[in-house]
Amino acid sequence: MSMTSKLSTIPEDATIGTIVALLSVEDKDSGENGQVKCQISSKLPFKLDSSVEHFSRLLLNHKLDRETTSRYDITITCTDLGHPSLISTETIRVEVSDVNDNAPMFAQTVHTAHVMENNVIGASIFTLAAFDPDIGQNARLNYSTLPSQVQGFSVASYVSINSQSGVIFAQKSFDYEKLKTFKLYVRVQDSGVPSLISNTTVDFVILDQNDNAPVIVSPLPEYGSTAMETISRFAEPGYLVVKVSATDADAGANAHLYYQILQATHHNLFTISADTGEIWTIRSIGIRDASKQTIVIVVKDNGTPSLSATLTVVLSVKGSETLSSATSLSEYGDSPPDLNLSLVIALGTTSIIFLVILIILAIKVHKNRNGVGRQHGSLNVCCCVESSSSLIGIQKASRSLQIPPNYVEVFGGDPLSQSFRYESCSTLQSVKRNITPQTYQPSNAMPYVQKHATGKENPGIIHSEALNCTANYEVKQPNADWHFSQANR
Repeated sequence: MSMTSKLSTIPEDATIGTIVALLSVEDKDSGENGQVKCQISSKLPFKLDSSVEHFSRLLLNHKLDRETTSRYDITITCTDLGHPSLISTETIRVEVSDVNDNAPMFAQTVHTAHVMENNVIGASIFTLAAFDPDIGQNARLNYSTLPSQVQGFSVASYVSINSQSGVIFAQKSFDYEKLKTFKLYVRVQDSGVPSLISNTTVDFVILDQNDNAPVIVSPLPEYGSTAMETISRFAEPGYLVVKVSATDADAGANAHLYYQILQATHHNLFTISADTGEIWTIRSIGIRDASKQTIVIVVKDNGTPSLSATLTVVLSVKGSETLSSATSLSEYGDSPPDLNLSLVIALGTTSIIFLVILIILAIKVHKNRNGVGRQHGSLNVCCCVESSSSLIGIQKASRSLQIPPNYVEVFGGDPLSQSFRYESCSTLQSVKRNITPQTYQPSNAMPYVQKHATGKENPGIIHSEALNCTANYEVKQPNADWHFSQANR
């Protein structure tokens, strides 16, 4: 058996029936001993054609795939029909050449890349790797990005890719608070003829970094980082004073905030909820507590490192004027221990002083009334004289009486004028406390009346017996002798 011709290399895309080798087989024996039969393994994609005498052709029987089997070692076995039969073998090696029949492939159609924000510009942030089962030029790959937009800008301004290695580089520093995700479409192409391509998508996820401190949004600071609030002095324990609210632009644990009181005028007066920022009173506000309470609140996030913000809350304690005054005194340490007790003492003292003043005034008024009564009794003399003796005296005096121009007749036709009354009154300025009793003189009665009527001299003192007499209100008939003549009037 001899090899006439053969193909050492066959392309993987060769058609079925392609002649791979041509063999010449000859046996010098005659008869059955010279008849030869050749064969190969049935597992091979080849077959032997022995239709031509003394020749055998090795033909391609199935499609080849270099990526599956790139080389075949074919053993041809020829035997004669003699007894015993003789055998001859020949091995042929066939190489399968590559054809660009496979496109590049990615491990997955969609890739996810996580990038920490505030990255360095130009740093490698991801690597793509495609696979082409072909060899040689057919397996040489070239990577490129497909045009797309990210927030209105070309994706090329955000990332770039190395065409040979598939390494993706950042073209800018990402900010999680501005850009959280974006997509990159990548194409890979081999160098075969014709070239084959494949596409993939890369989802970039920007990871948050704790680069933003908490921002306090309520209550709004009025002076720098100081907020002004008010609280009633009568607030009970558990009273909600104010709620501090803050936000953090970060995400996840970096945005988890908790609140605490950093400083306070009285640490045992207020407490704060670590989660909600609500400030509550622990106890009632006492008189020793300052009228202005200062609380410094710190808000921290849970990032690494932790960032914080502070707020100073100035609470003005509002209450009544009395309590405000007591509070002002308490700031200097001079306030009484009990406000109610101090109020009772103050009111009691005022009441006692007012009562003493009323008693003193009452005593003085009582004394003045007694003195005026005695003086009035001495001056307001009521003389009740028997009509017989009085009229005699008056008649005697009338003979020599000179009637002044301002004389007014005291007796009239009414019943009161028919009785004889005499009363002399003097003002307080003319009062004399020393009374000297004198003997009553009826003959002097008329001059006394005349002096009193003119108002030019002080009246004389009446006898003590006349002071104790009672007025006679009995109606008397007028005495004709008492009347003066028309000429005397």
